Amino acid sequence: MKNLFSKENFLFTDFDSKQRRQSVVVAIILMVLYLFASFIFMNMLYCFADMVGSIVSGSPDVMIIDFLRSVPIFLSFFITVWTMLLVHAFFRNVNDAKRLRSLQKDAIAIICMAGTNLIYIIVGVNAGNYHSIVEGSPSPLYPLDAWIYSACFLLLAVFALVYRKKIEPKHPYLVPSRGPIVTKARFGYCLGVTLWMLVSLFCFAGFWMGWFIIDFAHGYLGYSLALLLVYFVNACFFIVWEFYYNELKPEARKKVLLPLALIALGVAVLSAAIYFIALGNNLDGPANVGFGVLPVAFAASVNIATMLVVATPIIVSITALIKGLIIRKK
Repeated sequence: MKNLFSKENFLFTDFDSKQRRQSVVVAIILMVLYLFASFIFMNMLYCFADMVGSIVSGSPDVMIIDFLRSVPIFLSFFITVWTMLLVHAFFRNVNDAKRLRSLQKDAIAIICMAGTNLIYIIVGVNAGNYHSIVEGSPSPLYPLDAWIYSACFLLLAVFALVYRKKIEPKHPYLVPSRGPIVTKARFGYCLGVTLWMLVSLFCFAGFWMGWFIIDFAHGYLGYSLALLLVYFVNACFFIVWEFYYNELKPEARKKVLLPLALIALGVAVLSAAIYFIALGNNLDGPANVGFGVLPVAFAASVNIATMLVVATPIIVSITALIKGLIIRKK
């Protein structure tokens, strides 16, 4: 257990002072983006739940109105996630030329999405889709906050493009400061990580919002705590992978993957067991407790989201365990 956190295992031990500062800044940026993305994602799910509810209740016209009002939230989420993936990949790509090309493409994509959001909100206010620039729902400053948010990302993306042109000829100290990008089966790997990230974002926001939304009274205390536990485990697993595993040296990752996977599997199975024990005593718990943090599932009257949340840590742990065993055999 002690070797898992040995200082010599981390990449920053071989960095100079500039690289170390860069590594810290990158980690902080990713943490902030993760925080923003999680709560925007939950907000987006609430909007999506309203649209599904309108369809189920036979009001497609209301669904269209809800969708048109919610477009800035959807675009804000995609902008945030795209930026997070950009930062995640940029400082892991060991190929200078590919890293700068990917920065250019991603920055242009963010500019397009952010610019679209800015124009959409202005046109929507002038066309009467919004009563004013500040409607106060679903957030106190909406849609003004979405406009300001998009403007900030637009400026950052423009800055990245301009700065890229300045650093392209000589490639100064902006060098990889995290574990290298996976090259084998890259599409499947990226798809799996993205889906895992979405579950993690949902669970991170759900865990913190749950303390204010979930009904802990009326006999649901045990189930409520078990539900929050599986949310917490999901969020922690992704955070450990992003901010611990990806900060290790290649040799250290090979050594710690198997023991880390075994620990994770034990935690995942234990949290799942606690959840199902609590569920056995509160079969109506998901409907009465989880509605606030599982809006899409209940809007469609299908409680699949909870099972996905419970199963994800087990699936991730088993995948890591298999990979660890394959590496150990080699």
